[in-house]
Amino acid sequence: MKNQMNPQGQSIKWMALMIGIFAVAVVLPAVAKGFLLFQATQVMIFAVAIMGLNLLVGFSGQLSLGHGAFYSVGAYTAAISMGQFDLHYGLAIPAAGVIAFLFGFLFGLPALRLEGHYLAMATFSLAVAMPQVIKLSVLESWTGGSQGIAVNKPQAPFGLSLTEDQWLYYITLITTGFLFLVAKNLINSRTGLALLAVKESPVAAKAMGVNVSVYKTLAFGMSAAFNGIAGALSAMAVQYIAPESFTFYLSAAILVGLVVGGVGWLPGAFLGAIFVLIVPNVAETVSKGLSGAIYGVFLIALIFFLPAGASTFRDFIFHRFQRKSGTSN
Repeated sequence: MKNQMNPQGQSIKWMALMIGIFAVAVVLPAVAKGFLLFQATQVMIFAVAIMGLNLLVGFSGQLSLGHGAFYSVGAYTAAISMGQFDLHYGLAIPAAGVIAFLFGFLFGLPALRLEGHYLAMATFSLAVAMPQVIKLSVLESWTGGSQGIAVNKPQAPFGLSLTEDQWLYYITLITTGFLFLVAKNLINSRTGLALLAVKESPVAAKAMGVNVSVYKTLAFGMSAAFNGIAGALSAMAVQYIAPESFTFYLSAAILVGLVVGGVGWLPGAFLGAIFVLIVPNVAETVSKGLSGAIYGVFLIALIFFLPAGASTFRDFIFHRFQRKSGTSN
């Protein structure tokens, strides 16, 4: 009689895979230089932003088209705190998360009255308005207006023989790994179960004693915090921020990364980030004039063959493991 692979066996295999990937990530700066190392850093930064959106969309059922706004809040918080207040980057990164959390939580309060496409339109408006808000004359002394702000890369401490790019890569790697564990534990906690209950049926969740309003706004806040931290890391990586860096295209890119990686699957954030950052470059290499069209073809093909994003491929691998295990037993 064939036996399916038990969940513990699956967990061990996936844990071994994750450890292997982490080991490769640790040694990557020794072999990757310049633009390749920058791209690897950007992939992790985008993965953090996609994970944040996944907490909102995949685990609480609220759609957002404006998470680029929270990304910009984190970027400007880090840039201003480091440039004007000489705050250490080790404090500027979590500060960006806290400020973005507050913005997200406060935005979530009026958004409680909105559902579905109405909520999506509200977040879309936020994404469109944010670059104009940054340019306001009353904020220009802080944000630099249309001129933007230059940001310095962190330098390696304790005399470590690492370049600024290598040190920022390791900061991003540690931050990404930490936030991945935070998101994973959050999903498996009572809070995560409450969010899933709200996603499935707010009425039923309320009947079970779940405070739907609190959990919806909390989901917005947590999701915004992830994007704020991603924005802070991005500001340090690029070394410059301006209102034009945070247009609606950024929010759309984060959403595309979520769909490609698979809604409700955290590891898919990394695959989604790779797609969003690498595929446009490949498309431009094929044809600069038709790069947008080629990128669209890639996206349509992926959705056609993997309708649930990269999580479709994950399910296929699981089934293969189960069949092989059943055959061997």
